[in-house]
Amino acid sequence: MSKMQTTIRLEEDDYKQAREILEFVGMSYAQAINMFNRMVVLNHGLPFEAKIPNKKTITAMKEAKELKGEFITLGDLEREHAAVSH
Repeated sequence: MSKMQTTIRLEEDDYKQAREILEFVGMSYAQAINMFNRMVVLNHGLPFEAKIPNKKTITAMKEAKELKGEFITLGDLEREHAAVSH
């Protein structure tokens, strides 16, 4: 398979952080981009789900950001988990 060269424009900080992370896992930026491209081909689309949140989700996100809405504690979660686990 022949190779081709391309140019892309990226946010500089994101690019630098991505390179650091990829270097840590032993992968070059070019290898990661090739892997992404291959996964797009194999999946016939993005290799992850990309959705726009619906109105209910957007409202919940705003409430969480503004610390509004219903709150639950870790204890609440533990009790709920125990109730459905038995």
